Amino acid sequence: MMAKDFLIEFDHEMRQTRKLLERLPGDNLTFRPHPRSKTLGALALHVAGIPSWTTNLLGEDSYDLAPDLSRKEPAQPRDRAEVLAAFDANVARCRSDVAEQDEERLATKWSLKRGTATVVTMLRRAVLRQFLMNHLIHHRGQLAVYLRMLDVPVPALYGPSADED
Repeated sequence: MMAKDFLIEFDHEMRQTRKLLERLPGDNLTFRPHPRSKTLGALALHVAGIPSWTTNLLGEDSYDLAPDLSRKEPAQPRDRAEVLAAFDANVARCRSDVAEQDEERLATKWSLKRGTATVVTMLRRAVLRQFLMNHLIHHRGQLAVYLRMLDVPVPALYGPSADED
């Protein structure tokens, strides 16, 4: 996977993600479909933050997940504008980070750790696909379900939705 090929798909997926984030109802950001679920706002902020991971994925050799797992409650945004601003800034930085990569760098290894234990080691190009793109798409799907539960029209993402052609 060359960086330029990844960016074609990245640009499409980020446009689709932004369409969904634009639908966030400002008066329901604390909605939680289940006690173990994140709030709508926290999930949206997580989605907005995923593109920022390239700073670590491409600039460091590993990431320690342990401090993240010790947090009790994820951050809660004040409003939709905060989520969109974070998303836009993170997407721009991510795109720039990826565009600067060459195939040699993408063929180097990166590890996810939990304290002193290594959870997984993968090539950076695979990490971009799995930890960045697939992870974001997974949570974007959750956001679509939250919006449906709140009776917010869900945008067409991969073809028509029940609300849009």
